[in-house]
Amino acid sequence: MTLPRTATGPAVGKKRRGNRPRGGELLAAAVGAVPGGATRPGQQQMTEAIERSVATGEHLLVQAGTGTGKSLAYLAPALTVDGPVVVSTATLALQSQLVDHDLPRLADAVEPLLGRRPTFAVLKGRHHYLCLARLDSSVEEEPEDALFDAPRPGGGTKWLGEAGRLGKQIQRLRDWAEETATGDRDELDPGVDDQVWRTVSMPARECVGATRCPFGQECFAEASRARAREADIVVTNHSLLAVDMLAGRHIVPPHKLLIVDEAHELADRVSSAAQAELVPELIDRSARRARPLLRPELAERLTEAGDALAVGLAEAPAGRLTAGLPPALREACTLLDGATRAALEAIGEVKADDPDPVRKQQAKAVLDELSATAQRLLEEADHDVAWVEKPENGSRRALVVAPLSVAGTLATHLYDERTVVAASATLALGGRFDTVARALGLDAPPPAPPSPAAAALATAATAGRTGAAAPVASTAGSRAAVGTVPATEGPGWRSLDVGSPFDYARQGILYVAAHLPRPSVSGLPEAAGEELLALVGALGGRTLGLFSSRRAAQQAAELLRARTDLPVLLQGEETLPLLVRRFREERESCLFGVMSLWQGVDVPGDSCQLVVIDRLPFPRPDEPLAAARAAAVDAGGGSGFAAVSVPIAAVRLAQGVGRLIRATNDRGVVAVLDSRLESARGYGPFLRRSLPPFWYTTRPDVARGALERLGKA
Repeated sequence: MTLPRTATGPAVGKKRRGNRPRGGELLAAAVGAVPGGATRPGQQQMTEAIERSVATGEHLLVQAGTGTGKSLAYLAPALTVDGPVVVSTATLALQSQLVDHDLPRLADAVEPLLGRRPTFAVLKGRHHYLCLARLDSSVEEEPEDALFDAPRPGGGTKWLGEAGRLGKQIQRLRDWAEETATGDRDELDPGVDDQVWRTVSMPARECVGATRCPFGQECFAEASRARAREADIVVTNHSLLAVDMLAGRHIVPPHKLLIVDEAHELADRVSSAAQAELVPELIDRSARRARPLLRPELAERLTEAGDALAVGLAEAPAGRLTAGLPPALREACTLLDGATRAALEAIGEVKADDPDPVRKQQAKAVLDELSATAQRLLEEADHDVAWVEKPENGSRRALVVAPLSVAGTLATHLYDERTVVAASATLALGGRFDTVARALGLDAPPPAPPSPAAAALATAATAGRTGAAAPVASTAGSRAAVGTVPATEGPGWRSLDVGSPFDYARQGILYVAAHLPRPSVSGLPEAAGEELLALVGALGGRTLGLFSSRRAAQQAAELLRARTDLPVLLQGEETLPLLVRRFREERESCLFGVMSLWQGVDVPGDSCQLVVIDRLPFPRPDEPLAAARAAAVDAGGGSGFAAVSVPIAAVRLAQGVGRLIRATNDRGVVAVLDSRLESARGYGPFLRRSLPPFWYTTRPDVARGALERLGKA
């Protein structure tokens, strides 16, 4: 089979040069190819630091603020390394930016310097690719195993017309299979329902491997791996990187340099990859899938275990299981453990001469995972956390288990035999790198007491005597925020803050409504609502509201709709991309929503000149992992709130505040309607030091005055 071409041409026949250009030269060429482009000091500094890390083998944590151009800053030195170099991102948006824009532009610009065109490839999990073996057998699977077996959000089964529609989608997939070069779901336009895709894709655990599969020579997933092995730069995602680490590093091709962008998300993605769950519907589906391979009584044991789990989940309250498994859930896990072991023994090994090795491997893989999860839950290990999940709409109940910490996993598997560069706009929390470093499995020194000079600077900043120019008059209650983060280092790693090209103290204000009562009830307090009205009214819309709960966002939207004529867009009323587009295009509009807006909105210009945050984004008390981690710190004599909840809030707050200034000409105000950011002596300064150095004020008249001037501009 001919390998599908990469986005930059065939990823084969690479020619290496002895005198390869340095990263700085490649960066200059890439920036010079951008109309009006100019290399930024922070960008150059980051490129040089990465080259040094490649030479020394030291791992690097680099904080690069919005506008630095960090993608080119790490892609340019990546081309000085014998590839492949792996770049991992947390979001599809950044992955698309790299593959569709940054890498093609870089390849065009540096080809004359390298004497060849560098190649790149995208590597995704197997389930992102069309599986020809599943497609070939999809007719047999549709009625029983695919279209009617997954629970629907509202409950019930599909009506005949819907089943017919799904069948038409499968036929369209068959037609697409004849013409696609990659089998990548993201290239299918229009797309298909998730349920349909599940019938024609293969999770990695269920794959028999190319040598045993009748379609192995034509496998799209295997072709993507082959392209990755031959490319200069491989772009993947944190979830697949995490699976690769947990599976023994055999998915991502061998490499010397790993660049982790959006690195503040990595630990959570690894935790998700190490998480397992038991769902009654999955047990029922596995029993049906394995039934042709089992004696009737063994299949019935699986069904009984699923029924027992459903009963146990119905009886148990949602939330963390702090006293071990309740009796009904323990009995269900015991039944499932015994049933899956017996079924696996009866099925036996997958052999080359099996009549249908693909189906046999699928059945075994699911049973094996169920068995391992049941045993893990029964073990009740100190390093695991278990909880019952019950969504409010009642669509899906699950018994979940996840690791208490992944720092040890990262320390063991992330850094071995490769140099790691971890980059993000949000790595220094509280003005230091050590918190994130420890979360990423690195040994970090304890915080040192501030030097006399640093203490004097902090005192001057608090008193408003730094002398920095501001977008408002320097008056009592207003001050400039503190600037760059000092470097931290530990065994085998170092850190660097390259700053941002934005002049935050001139471009924006951080206003904390210190006069408001401390938030105590859920939803939007009346005083906070009045403050919101005053701020939005002073500007005349153009407001992004980031709220701690759907109830608070709903109340804020209702308040503005009742008391103003401004267009108010509320998350959930339309699709998020459509809402963001309307917010960008309708100049006086306001967009209100919850956590997915804190990172997913990029609206430069005057459409977003006020970002309002209703309260500090501490994890909810019922978030099982955060609560368990805090309890473990408390039990060890520390402060779980300070060690767990405050850093989580710092990352979330920095991401939310970062929605305001997205370009050098942006101006605006971030308003935090939670007085604790000013009044809490323990964590307030830590959170403020985690934010860009905006001009800081607690005076409402200063904030409203600035907004009124922006509204008239």
